[in-house]
Amino acid sequence: MSRLVYAVGAGAAICLQGLACPARAAEPKAQIEGTLAPDLRAAVTRAVGDADRPIENRFEARRRAREAAEDAIAVLRSEGYYAYDVEPDVGEGDAPKALVKITPGPRFVLGPAHIDWIGAMPDAASMAAAQSALALTPGQPGRAAEVVAAEGRVVAAVQKRGYADAKAQPREVVVDHADKTVSPDYRIAPGSLVHLDSIQLTTKGRTHPEWLQNLAPWRHGAAYDPDQVAELERRLLDTGVYESVTVSLAPDTDVTPDGLRPVVVSLAERDKRTLELGASYDTTDGLGLDAKWTRYSLLGRADTFSVLGRVSNLDSRVELDLSLPHWLTPQQTLALRTAVYRTNTPAYDQEGVMASADVTHRWGRNATFGLTGTYFTWGGSIDVSRTSELGVQTLTPLGRDLVTLAGLADMALDRSDDPLNPRRGWRVSIRVEPTLLTGDGVLPYVKLQGQVSGYVPFDVNGDTVLAARLHMGAISDGSVGDIPAPQRFYAGGGGSVRGFGFQEVGPRLSDNTPEGGLSLMETSLELRHRLTEKWGVVAFIDAGTVGTAQFPSFRDLSIGAGFGVRYNLGFGPIRIDLATPATSRRGEAPLQIYVSIGQSF
Repeated sequence: MSRLVYAVGAGAAICLQGLACPARAAEPKAQIEGTLAPDLRAAVTRAVGDADRPIENRFEARRRAREAAEDAIAVLRSEGYYAYDVEPDVGEGDAPKALVKITPGPRFVLGPAHIDWIGAMPDAASMAAAQSALALTPGQPGRAAEVVAAEGRVVAAVQKRGYADAKAQPREVVVDHADKTVSPDYRIAPGSLVHLDSIQLTTKGRTHPEWLQNLAPWRHGAAYDPDQVAELERRLLDTGVYESVTVSLAPDTDVTPDGLRPVVVSLAERDKRTLELGASYDTTDGLGLDAKWTRYSLLGRADTFSVLGRVSNLDSRVELDLSLPHWLTPQQTLALRTAVYRTNTPAYDQEGVMASADVTHRWGRNATFGLTGTYFTWGGSIDVSRTSELGVQTLTPLGRDLVTLAGLADMALDRSDDPLNPRRGWRVSIRVEPTLLTGDGVLPYVKLQGQVSGYVPFDVNGDTVLAARLHMGAISDGSVGDIPAPQRFYAGGGGSVRGFGFQEVGPRLSDNTPEGGLSLMETSLELRHRLTEKWGVVAFIDAGTVGTAQFPSFRDLSIGAGFGVRYNLGFGPIRIDLATPATSRRGEAPLQIYVSIGQSF
C-alpha cells in the first residue's frame, strides 16, 4: 500500500471557485484534451483562463501549457481526483497551440475524519459538538472545499461553547491510493474556557456607560457565546442613533483578577441634531409642509427627542416625541407624545391637545439585519378637543367638547424583507382600542382594526412583484350618531382608495357631507416593476367601502385604478400615483394625484 501525506491548503478551495483571470480574449490559454465530466471540464477551463495575446513561438506555447497544467492539477486535487495524469504539450507549427492532456482517473472519496486536540482538551460536551460539526460522510467525494469547510465548522462549534480563542493548527490529509480515500486529520487548539465580564466602552460620547451595561445579553461571569456578543451589537444598531458600532472580546491579556474577559464596545455617534424638511401633495388636500428637529441621546441612553411642525389644509400641528429604546428591558421601546393640533376635513373640524404613552416590545430581529419580527404595543392616550360637525339626522351644526380616554393593544407580525419597499414576505396586524368618551355624556366603545398584506416576487431579484392588501375595521357599542365624527371610519385618498379624494368613499349626509361609519373595508392590488436601479412603475386597483352598521356592505363598493412611478432614494422610493374612479357616483374628479415617500403599503 502506498500512502501520501500532505497539507491541503485553502488555496485548493480557492482554485475550485475560480482563479483571477486576465481580461477575456479570443481563445483560452490552453486547449484541454481528454475525457472529463462536464462540470470538471468547466472548472478546469475557468482555472486555466484566457490568453491576453496570441502565441508567437513554440517557447511561449510550452510556457502556457505548463502553467495551464499546474492550474488543472490544482482543480483536480480540489475535486478529489488524486490519481490524475496531466501532460502539457504543444501543437504543430512555429506558433502552435498550447495543449493540456488530462486523464483524471477515479475520484477519491472521504474516509474517516479525526480531531486531535492541541493543548488542554475542551469539556466533553464541546468535544461532542465539534465531532458533530464535522458533518463529513465517508464515501462522499473527497473535495478540498468540504475538508476546509468542516474545519471552520469545528472551530465555530467550540467557540460557541465558550472557547473564544479556539484556533485551527495546520491540518493533515491522508490520501490513500490503495483504497482511494481522503482522510482529514484536524489539529484544533481550543484554548481556555472564557467567562465574560462587563462591557468596556472605549469611546467618549453622549452615551452613558451605566445604561450600556444593562444591554448585555449575558450574565456576569457567563461563558462566552459569540451569538450574545453579536446580539449586543445588533441592539445598539437598532436604536438608530449610531453611525457605526464595534463589539469585540477583549484580548486574553486583559483578563480581570477574577479571570473574566471584558467585552469592548466602540461607538461612533451620529450628529447630535438633525433637521428634516418634507412635503406632500395630493389633488384634494393640496400641499403639505413638514419640519422636524431631532436631538439624539439627550438623556445619554440612545434616546430620540423630536419636535414636529406641520402645516396643511387637512392637518396642522406641533408635536413633541420622546423615544426611549431598550426601556426597562432590551427590545422594548417607550414612546411619549404630546401635540397641539387642528384638523379641517370635509366631514368635521377639530382642534385640541393630546398626550399618549406607548410601550412596544419586539421579538425577533430588526430589518436592519434583513429580518423582521413580532411586535406588541400597549398604551393609552388622553385627548381634549372641540369638534364641529353636522347632526346625522338634523344636519344642525354640533359643537362637541370631548375628553377621549383610549387604551391601545396592537400586535403586528412582519415577515417582509424591507419596511419601505418590500419585495417578498407578508405582514399582519391587529389593533384594539377600548375608548371612553366624556363631555356630552359618557360613551364607552371599542374600535377594532386588522390588516394583512403580502408580496410575491416573479423573479429571483424581485424586479416584478405582486402586492396585495386587505384592511378591515369595526366599532362596537355605539351608533353613527353616538360616535363623534372624528372617531368614525372614512375611506379615500392616497393611503386608502386611490382615485377618490380624502373621505370621498362611503355614505353621505343629505347635503353631501361625508358621514363616516362604524365599519370599513379596503383592499388593494398592485403590480410593481423595477425598470432600473432608480426607476420603477406600478399598476394598481383599489376598492373600499364604509358602512353605518358594524359590518360593511359590499353592495356600495368604490373602485379606483391607476398607475404610478417610483424613484428609489436609496432608503426607499418616492411615489407619484395617478388614479381615476372606476365607479363614480357623486361626480368625483376624474383624476387624483398623490405624491409621498414609501410604497402605498
